[in-house]
Amino acid sequence: MNILERITFNPEVCHGKPIIRGMRIRVMDVLEMLASGMTFEEILEDFPYLEREDIEACLMFAARQADFQVLPVSA
Repeated sequence: MNILERITFNPEVCHGKPIIRGMRIRVMDVLEMLASGMTFEEILEDFPYLEREDIEACLMFAARQADFQVLPVSA
């Protein structure tokens, strides 16, 4: 399985926001937990249905979203 296949979209779950494996946990939630200082281990302890690869997929997804080309604005 490609790690990014863990990130799914369903318009009927969390308003179509990116989620993990069809569950009601958004990529944004995991990223916010990491940003607040939680470790992988703490997240996995609090959410036992998540897997380490889910967290890694969230980070990869965020990195891909941030990798965009900025085009210069013409005057």
